[in-house]
Amino acid sequence: MEFSILADTFSKMETTRKRLELTQHLVELFEKTPQQVISKIVYLLQGKLRPDFEGIELGVAEKLAIRAISKSSGIPIKKIETEYRKGGDLGHAASVILEQKTQTTFLMEDITVERVYETLFKIAKIGGTRSQDMKMKYISSLLNDATPIEASFILKILLGTLRLGIAENTVMDGLAITFTGNKENRKILEHAYNVSSDLGKVAEVIASKGLEGIEAFQIELFNPIRPMLADRIRSEEEAVEKMGEKFAAEYKLDGERVQLHIEGQKVVLFSRSLENITSYYPDIIEKIPKSIQADKVILEAEIVAINENSGEFLPFQELMHRRRKYRIEKAISQYPITVNFFDVLYYNETSCLELGYEQRRKLLEKIVKENDFVKHVPMIIVTNKNEIEEFLENSINSGCEGLMLKMLDKPYQAGSRGSHWLKLKREYRNELGDSLDLVVIGAFFGKGRRTGRYGTLLLATYEDDQDTFTSICKVGTGFTDDDLDQLYQILSDKVTIKKNPRIDSNMEADVWFEPELVIEVVASEITLSPIHKAARDEIRKNTGLALRFPKFTGKIRIEKAAEDASTNEEVITLYKGQKKIAHDKNRM
Repeated sequence: MEFSILADTFSKMETTRKRLELTQHLVELFEKTPQQVISKIVYLLQGKLRPDFEGIELGVAEKLAIRAISKSSGIPIKKIETEYRKGGDLGHAASVILEQKTQTTFLMEDITVERVYETLFKIAKIGGTRSQDMKMKYISSLLNDATPIEASFILKILLGTLRLGIAENTVMDGLAITFTGNKENRKILEHAYNVSSDLGKVAEVIASKGLEGIEAFQIELFNPIRPMLADRIRSEEEAVEKMGEKFAAEYKLDGERVQLHIEGQKVVLFSRSLENITSYYPDIIEKIPKSIQADKVILEAEIVAINENSGEFLPFQELMHRRRKYRIEKAISQYPITVNFFDVLYYNETSCLELGYEQRRKLLEKIVKENDFVKHVPMIIVTNKNEIEEFLENSINSGCEGLMLKMLDKPYQAGSRGSHWLKLKREYRNELGDSLDLVVIGAFFGKGRRTGRYGTLLLATYEDDQDTFTSICKVGTGFTDDDLDQLYQILSDKVTIKKNPRIDSNMEADVWFEPELVIEVVASEITLSPIHKAARDEIRKNTGLALRFPKFTGKIRIEKAAEDASTNEEVITLYKGQKKIAHDKNRM
């Protein structure tokens, strides 16, 4: 398949943010796509080569890409950098530069989707001492034969800056319309995606086998299932109102949520964002199989750092020390953990997703044998506000964040956030009623004691409809010196020359970052803002929402992808909720 067809579609999609138009562009693209290429097309639409859990990253830096453009075009590097700074989009800069190309290639090869994909895959796999030279050679080989518009999108994929304004649901809409004639069949595709976390595979099956193949989709061991998420509530009264007469309450542990796939002695761990994190926890790989009474099983658990002497839970940040490539043995001894199980998703060739929570919990307790390292998350059945309050107090006194509340008869809704699970945290009792997970998009240099570090961070929410990060506040309080040092080190790898096109901010930061790092923030309230872009025009025209007196909680959410951060929809709900509370107080 000619890559020009894909590049033309990308170009059209960049000019609109209307979901119907984007879907129609996808349908037209899929109608032209051969079955054997459809999975590659879907991966490239997402700016990736394989599903996230396989961990295949291109690893191409801007400087390397600029060198490749220079080699292919004969244009000096300084001139390319000047063009890049004009718009902050290296792909667009490359298309402009290549229009001025001074070198002529007489034996040009066709640029096909297959060739681009396979070349990018080779680049992702290259390692070793001469890897940068080999990567530049492969990039130049594509740019030599590409038209300016093709080169633009090849580079955007390479650099991870392809932004088409589409989420997985829009891709599934396009697939459903193209291959079944009915957008409503998206729900069937969505289930297949939720149990496989592989949209390319879903596309391949719907194209070759139709709905019958999609409906036959099964859970596969070592392919992660997209996790079920919970809605937020602020009080015990609200819990009883929403959950009914009887429901489960579990401790909400302050750790790293993990999905364990186990077959015999083989154990693979996936994070909440479906990253393979097995290498960080060799002690789990060694110890867990001895506690599992099953041949094949997929379980969910919370990994929590503990005080080895007292057995008490420690804050999530202690687990950060496990995120290292070297001297992991020392980290294991210095930062011991327990693995606390709370759900079973798959057991001996059978899906457990359709079972009610109560059935899954009983099965879990049968499968997982407890010891000093392996635990069941504490759980009781509650029927009233007082029982919730007492269990919440016990949870907090044990070093936990709060409670997870779960309906007893409801199934596990993979990939969904719903009212079958609710979370009640102690900080939800403030006026704002919540903590927020926000994306670091920029920073301002510190002064005085903070000189040489970032003194204030610019934070954003995620706008899922537009696939953008909208500014909501600056935060400069709540940071210890250690926090500032750690954040400076983490963010130094994410600095960009220009603001990422996905960032929507009127503020001009001293430094811009790739929108990747998520941190937790609390605030006194949400206010209307003429400056910030979160939920712009949703409450009042030409006005967004901002946090008043935001404060860093000390939690860097390494387990969360930027797209899992708090959304504008959530912020709007919180804003309306606090207004309702204020109204009710005024009436009293």
